[in-house]
Amino acid sequence: MMRAEVLRGLLNSGRDYDVPRLEAVAAQLGLPTADVLVVAGHPVPGSLLPPDRDTRALHTFAHRVTHCNHEQMATLRELLLTLPREGEIPQPRMPADPTGTDPFPAVLGGLMLNRGFDLQSFPFVGLSMSTIKGMLAGRWHRYSQLQAVAGPLCWRTADLATLAGEPLRALDHRTMCHHLGAVLLAAVPATTTQLLHAAHEADRMSRRQDRPTGTPIPHGVYDCPYA
Repeated sequence: MMRAEVLRGLLNSGRDYDVPRLEAVAAQLGLPTADVLVVAGHPVPGSLLPPDRDTRALHTFAHRVTHCNHEQMATLRELLLTLPREGEIPQPRMPADPTGTDPFPAVLGGLMLNRGFDLQSFPFVGLSMSTIKGMLAGRWHRYSQLQAVAGPLCWRTADLATLAGEPLRALDHRTMCHHLGAVLLAAVPATTTQLLHAAHEADRMSRRQDRPTGTPIPHGVYDCPYA
């Protein structure tokens, strides 16, 4: 079965799938199980969710990782994967109730929450907060906007477009890549203290210079063909 068909099947019929089947689909697609549960409209268990933590620390961490090149991001990801899970495991998150005819806003919101992101903590991707808010509210989800958020979510733009019902086309501008998204996924279990420690390591490796958070990302994430 084609990848797009599997994704559409999850979106349209996933509530009828049991968890072992969804876990198998996640492995088949190379996606986090928590994300597949969101697309299928299932609860996400607390063991797959981030602990309660300071969103400012998450924003600081995500911002500073964007200064790292691919090799530094890989090192940072390995560091995060070695950290013990210290935060209290949260309660399961129930699926959003389907509203209207477009399920994508709930999916996008679920993917962000799986990583602990809200509007204030999501890394700068060249979109305004009002634009992302509009995507979450179901007012729009243009292909270029999907392309902008795909990398930090560690999703393929084409996969997001399939779920959003947007026609596929060539990528039209450079964007953050999946190397960044892989680091942010590895940080899901991290506590506030661990995030700040990882942010310090990102600064040390990248020799980051201070700059406003709402400015274009450095070149390090622009030179990756995996978008």
